Amino acid sequence: MRKPDSGVQLRFIRPMEPELVEQPPKGGEWGHEVKFDGYRTQIIKDADGIRFYTKNGFDWTDKYRPLAEEAKTIAAESFIIEGETIVTNEAGLSDFHALRSAITRRPQDLYLVAFDLLHLDGRDLRDMPLKDRREILQALIPAGGHIQFSEALPGTGDAVYLLACEANLEGIVSKRLDSPYRSGATMNWRKIKCYVEKEMDIIGVKRETGKPAVVLMADKGHYMGGAFVTFKADKRQALWDRVQGRVGAPPPKGLAREKAEWLKPGLVGRVKFLKGEEKLRHASLKDFWEE
Repeated sequence: MRKPDSGVQLRFIRPMEPELVEQPPKGGEWGHEVKFDGYRTQIIKDADGIRFYTKNGFDWTDKYRPLAEEAKTIAAESFIIEGETIVTNEAGLSDFHALRSAITRRPQDLYLVAFDLLHLDGRDLRDMPLKDRREILQALIPAGGHIQFSEALPGTGDAVYLLACEANLEGIVSKRLDSPYRSGATMNWRKIKCYVEKEMDIIGVKRETGKPAVVLMADKGHYMGGAFVTFKADKRQALWDRVQGRVGAPPPKGLAREKAEWLKPGLVGRVKFLKGEEKLRHASLKDFWEE
């Protein structure tokens, strides 16, 4: 691999984005990694030094100063590395909710989990198969630091996904091992998130002709969004009977424009939804009862 000119300058590359799907892909042509709950990050080293960029191309080098110092120890003249900046909780899991305060108050606790290599020592690697890019990247990352290599998880996609959810991870990312790197959304990379279930208050319903019925949920007074009602006829009717006795509450603050029937307090539901989202996403109502 040729050495670059001493004045090589590299530019931020728009990230390759995995599509969200319901099930992991099957077959041996896929690799599977942990989906870390953090900020997508691109590290560039060139004649101008080390720079850290956000997913949207903003320079956050100053915010990630301890990681930027550690990146100087990577033995290469120039590179573009893709990864995820995270902070871990007491269980050793990435904690998105603690990340923002860690960046401002304790940046020394940040980790960068590197998963792809786009450029190295004057050579653009994006046309190279993912498997080969990752082999080079793994050899490049020193062991034991806060910049770490994202190890592939052994096993089939279904087995890896099940283990990830049982371990309380956010999910997995499955990638075609022969895929080149192409900016933008792609089905060659797929993210499969784990689901969680939680009890929340049912504060409203949407029942429109020709559309699936939706219950509107709140968690400790905070509006969380809607969950689909997929019950069979008898249980669905039992839900509507309980709803009917509670219709007539004023719209919650900020939700007056929602075309919904708002309910008086006292109806609770157990809702299943994607983990790691601020609002309900891909959510369904699993059960309900009156307090």
